[in-house]
Amino acid sequence: MTPPALSQPLTLRDRTLPNRLVVAPMCQYSVSDGLVGDYHLVHLGRFALGGFGLVIVEATAVTADGRISHGDVGLWSAAHVPGLARIADFLHGQGALAGVQLAHAGAKASSRRPWEGGGPVTPENANPGEDPWPTVSASAVAAVPDGPLPHALTVAELDDVREAFVAATRRAVEAGFDVVEIHAAHGYLLHQFLSPMSNHRDDEYGGSPEARMRFPLEVVSAVREAWPDDRPLFVRVSAVDGSRQGITIEDTVAFCRELEAVGVDVVDVSGGGVGGGWEHPIGYGYQVPYAERIRSEAGIATMAVGLLVDAAQAEAVVAAERADLVAFAREAQDDPNFAVHALRSLDGGSFDAYPVQAGPRLAGRARLLNRLGPWTGPDPVQVEAPRS
Repeated sequence: MTPPALSQPLTLRDRTLPNRLVVAPMCQYSVSDGLVGDYHLVHLGRFALGGFGLVIVEATAVTADGRISHGDVGLWSAAHVPGLARIADFLHGQGALAGVQLAHAGAKASSRRPWEGGGPVTPENANPGEDPWPTVSASAVAAVPDGPLPHALTVAELDDVREAFVAATRRAVEAGFDVVEIHAAHGYLLHQFLSPMSNHRDDEYGGSPEARMRFPLEVVSAVREAWPDDRPLFVRVSAVDGSRQGITIEDTVAFCRELEAVGVDVVDVSGGGVGGGWEHPIGYGYQVPYAERIRSEAGIATMAVGLLVDAAQAEAVVAAERADLVAFAREAQDDPNFAVHALRSLDGGSFDAYPVQAGPRLAGRARLLNRLGPWTGPDPVQVEAPRS
């Protein structure tokens, strides 16, 4: 039997993913002062135990004012390193690679947690001790209708943001991460520079597609220089804006060619974030064609994400070389063991992908259950006679 494509390792620089299944960054909005603790150790650790080859920590703010909410993870100071190092160590101990997504929310900062209703924090709706703060962006364009206008960053302030990404990258090295992913998607700061809907600048950082990508490329280049040569660098992009008036796939292909030229190893291909709504086809695997096109036309490895819900579906993406990796967020939250379940279903029922603490026991149990047949009920006790 040919091994599943999902089970094949992938070497990027000096790091090897044991398989092609990745946990995408998922904001949990569940820390104070950016400091991770036991919640994140358990939340992320369960995915490594569940067989994923790479687990990426959620959007991690490079500055305090770059957080989406007061509950966001941070890496803007040395105080954040020990908690994240503990997580990276645990992921490594279970055979997974550890990644962290570095981010700045820009105009979408100072927001309420989703379960609090989302939207901007105001003096009227703020939790005690969680006051709103001023936001920044490429231009003075609100992130949401009737939202607060962000401050348009000056060129000198862009230098500060760039250096914040570099400093956070160095802390990610100290924490022991294998992969850094730069967040340039979903309507956050770097995406705000890329999109014509949010970037109205008339200097060298606005106007043409080439000018709009200038600052994101400066950040990526600076991070690549600070990030060790033997470790892969990912960038998450929105292949298209939600509105057809925004970024096009042609824009993103051109951007990804530049990313490849400055040393990016994988583009994590998502979509939307500026303009609200979604004016494009949607359904299972709806963003896979974007990943496939970027892979083909920009000559760079890609990671597909978005309504990937089934092992055979994910296998088809990688086996046909439509993307090199497949990432899961909600599916992983629903089933932290999705990776081992997927590999088992594709590999003739083998438990080889399971942790050693579980695989042999589950294989033995499966043999017994196969002999017994299904429980038919309604009596909860259904036994076979002892063998003579």
